[in-house]
Amino acid sequence: MGAIKSAVADGVLTFMWVFCASTFGVLTSVIATALGVQGVAYASLFITTFIVFVFVFVFTLIGDAFGGATFNPTGTASFYAAGVSGDSLFSMALRFPAQAAGAVGGALAIMEVMPKQYKHMLGGPSLKVDVHTAAVAEGVLTFLITFAVLVIILRGPRSLLLKTWLLAMATVALVVAGSGYTGPSMNPANAFGWAYVSGWHNTWEQFYVYWICPFVGAILAAWIFRVIFPPPVIKAKKKAKNA
Repeated sequence: MGAIKSAVADGVLTFMWVFCASTFGVLTSVIATALGVQGVAYASLFITTFIVFVFVFVFTLIGDAFGGATFNPTGTASFYAAGVSGDSLFSMALRFPAQAAGAVGGALAIMEVMPKQYKHMLGGPSLKVDVHTAAVAEGVLTFLITFAVLVIILRGPRSLLLKTWLLAMATVALVVAGSGYTGPSMNPANAFGWAYVSGWHNTWEQFYVYWICPFVGAILAAWIFRVIFPPPVIKAKKKAKNA
């Protein structure tokens, strides 16, 4: 029953995340225009980073309220591989499809409610290079963001605000770095949701680039993290000597 509740919570949270995250570009444009800095690249990057910071902070609180819900399958897998998760293979087998379904719902919903003048700014990751280069890029980017997330969350500062700001900066930096390759996604569920809207969710390219390689990158990052930062050894309590 606990695994089913986790899957439902993941589906709801992923729906909310994809719905909200799809507006980041629109929000950046609107805010930059209002401030009169729409032509300043670094200003737009700072605005985007701040938007990501706010939403990640809010969604962290919502995820905790949902009992540890997440909106990224590779994040779930990486924490399991790093040995710091209470998940099992069974629970993840339920959570991943729920996250994918939630992403589809979020993408369809935002397409319905977004004003017409901004609909052209919606859309998910897409291949901008050949499929093998894209697969390597998505795997490397997911490796980097996963390792950064593990370090920041498990070994980083205690302050939630500072953790979230570091996560926002790392995310925006990697999105910019991967923009000419795959979008990028670094989140298989998000990629699947938008691929479903575009009608290529059941293609080999989508599965290869946005599912297989990100999972490989995330799990590899978790294993390396575990080697560098091994979990503490819990010593068995010594038995009391008989009198």
